[in-house]
Amino acid sequence: MGRAYVSPGTLDAVTRPIEPSPLPIEIAPSVLPVDFSKLGDEVAALEAAGVDRIQWDVMDGQFVPNLTFGPAVIASARKHSTLPFEAHLMVLTPDVMARDYIDAGCSRLIVHVEACIHLHRTLGNIASMGASAAVALNPATPADAVAHVLDLVDLVLVMTVNPGFGGQQYISTMEPKIREVRALIDAHGLTDRVNVEVDGGIGPGTVAGVAAAGANVLVAGSALFKDPLGLQHAVSDLRRRAEAARAAAISAG
Repeated sequence: MGRAYVSPGTLDAVTRPIEPSPLPIEIAPSVLPVDFSKLGDEVAALEAAGVDRIQWDVMDGQFVPNLTFGPAVIASARKHSTLPFEAHLMVLTPDVMARDYIDAGCSRLIVHVEACIHLHRTLGNIASMGASAAVALNPATPADAVAHVLDLVDLVLVMTVNPGFGGQQYISTMEPKIREVRALIDAHGLTDRVNVEVDGGIGPGTVAGVAAAGANVLVAGSALFKDPLGLQHAVSDLRRRAEAARAAAISAG
């Protein structure tokens, strides 16, 4: 299979097949749809259903309209699960807040390109505190905004909705950007190290597109909790659909 490429200066529209990622398909549920009055039980139920990690959508009411989870809330749920926690920091001041969320039990922090004046420094600071650093892109932000920090992260999150609310409609035009991010990772020789995560409107009807484009970590919320057959079925079905779509894309390439 041919290696994806980057043209001098600007990422070309990628027409060659992307490298098949050796990284597994993972399900990382958002806890936004759960019953907050029994948060610990809800987190335990997600683990029992077979998810791979828990994502906490941290919103500050400034970078995005809503306010959500403070570090004390996350720390209170930590004892209810053995799974890794990641905090998606939809905040204007990630450098100020990072330590508290790591101390609360989050082993990965995802910060937004759009919120970080000195992105390289912010990612380095997170790593220096012992957590994995990751970076997120809003829908309007181009893929190459992360080109020069890929060596500092283990995950790039491509938002497939505008952040701030759960249950939004999936933006299908983000699929080419997912391919661009995957191509950038491949071109930097980081195929086996950097995950591509997607968040927003991910469910049975949309997962094939993102998986075929190169995403391997799937953040799902509403779709998991609305499955009439229950959480365990929702998780296994989403994983099965993603693995099938990725295998089909590799074969077609």
